[in-house]
Amino acid sequence: MAIIVTGASGLLGGALVAALRGAGEQVVTLVRREPRGGDEALWRPAEGVLDPAVLDGASAVVHLAGAPVAGRRWTAAYKQELVRSRVDSTRLLVRAMREARTPPGVLVSASGMDFYGDTGDRVVDESAGAGRGFLAELCVRWEAEAAAAEEFGARVALLRTSMALSGRGGALGRMLPIFKAGLGAPLGSGRQYWSWISEPDWVGAVRHILGTPGVAGPVNMASPEPVTNAVFTRTLGQVLGRPTVPMPVPRLALSLGLGELAGAGLLPSHRLRPGTLLGTGYEFAHGDLAGALRAVL
Repeated sequence: MAIIVTGASGLLGGALVAALRGAGEQVVTLVRREPRGGDEALWRPAEGVLDPAVLDGASAVVHLAGAPVAGRRWTAAYKQELVRSRVDSTRLLVRAMREARTPPGVLVSASGMDFYGDTGDRVVDESAGAGRGFLAELCVRWEAEAAAAEEFGARVALLRTSMALSGRGGALGRMLPIFKAGLGAPLGSGRQYWSWISEPDWVGAVRHILGTPGVAGPVNMASPEPVTNAVFTRTLGQVLGRPTVPMPVPRLALSLGLGELAGAGLLPSHRLRPGTLLGTGYEFAHGDLAGALRAVL
């Protein structure tokens, strides 16, 4: 019984597929180009193309596809792409699951910590409601499409992923050249909380979810120890052995350089508690930031 994975070409998707296959699991990745073998299958979410037979009899689907939030200015057109690549692709996937002769029993679908909006100093677990803003509203729509799989009996888990730490790319990968040059600095006030999770713990947590029948609903994919942006900056500098700039980058400068992305992605505070993972027995390999950074760099 295969595990179907979308977004396998991404940073976390690739790491997950490698770990699953390394553990002896049969994995089929959905690709937009012509498949190159039996471990790939075609889908074209922008065109509504996915044969339900691809999902027939699969044990689980892990849905990670979506246009990257960071790295591009949020024009009106790109914001539409962020929505389309998440909401529409999830709707297509759930429809194909429903139409399969033997639908997969589990759907693990990506979401984000932005569901909660700016939480300030408040610690939030999975019981907290949705926040405000473009990303929060996007997460609400995204999760609703995935939750529709519950209507035909699937167990649905929603990955509210925090900043995933990897030396191979992602947010940390974009920071490294700046910090290695000794130019790392707090952003805005520096007092906003950054929730994070190491790449190995993210992969381990998804495998835990797949293998634990009681895990359903939202799952905060975050270490139990969030830190402020100022502490993150100082810790990363210490791990790299490089100085950091004590003066924070002003909010105005960030907004001028990054537009709406700065206010929505870098300056809000996210102080997450991984209540579901802790409550179902997941043991974090990297609970403290310095140890996590040393492990991935």
